[in-house]
Amino acid sequence: MNYSESDIFVGKYHIRYLMYEFTILVPVYNEVESIPRLGQELGQYLGKASVSTTVLFVNDGSTDGSLDLIRRICSTQEEFHYISLPKNGGLSAALKAGFDYVNTPLVGYMDADLQTLPEDFEILLPYIKNHHLVNGVRTNRADSVVKRLSSSIANGVRKLFTRDGMDDTGCPLKIMRTVTAKNIPMFRGLHRFLPAMVMLQGGEVIQVPVRHFPREAGSPKYGLWNRIWGPLLDCFAFLWMKKKYINYEIKEEG
Repeated sequence: MNYSESDIFVGKYHIRYLMYEFTILVPVYNEVESIPRLGQELGQYLGKASVSTTVLFVNDGSTDGSLDLIRRICSTQEEFHYISLPKNGGLSAALKAGFDYVNTPLVGYMDADLQTLPEDFEILLPYIKNHHLVNGVRTNRADSVVKRLSSSIANGVRKLFTRDGMDDTGCPLKIMRTVTAKNIPMFRGLHRFLPAMVMLQGGEVIQVPVRHFPREAGSPKYGLWNRIWGPLLDCFAFLWMKKKYINYEIKEEG
């Protein structure tokens, strides 16, 4: 492969993002049915995005042919890139890999199931100038009663522990300043606590309503257990981290 002058290296990863302002992370785990439409929606959004945007698919150890489809669509559009993890590590691991990899000033993410659409990043982008994280809030959720109820319970418990004021941290549409994202000490399940972790850094967060749509292809990866009990256990991990978290500023140097 021949590298241009715009190419840079970070660690062992080759990154070609200097021409872009915003990277959309798309964690993918066994979403082979959704990927063709996902590629179309992302391609259409890039053509009208208000900032220069690139896409990074993070294949989280898929076993259903998702990686082959990702390779195929990345070969057809220069703004599409991918990294692939050797085994499924969960959403937090995929996000950590993405945060470490990108080098644009802004980073966001969305799920591959297209229950939120990339064009709604345009709703969030105006707020990032004055905030470190902009969190989407799903309005008129197109989910089953059980899924909505379990999500509501999990969000209520999390808010009680974290006092972050966020109503829907499970919304898969967020934008962050990349330097903020890279400074978050990730652990499994932390994707539910991103606003709280940004607040621990002294960052400003805001939540903004976005649209929500029914899943048209594939199947959900979360059941009742990991929507309620998993987040409850993660709350205790967050409290431990909050107690031990080191936050500092340099007053003077010479």
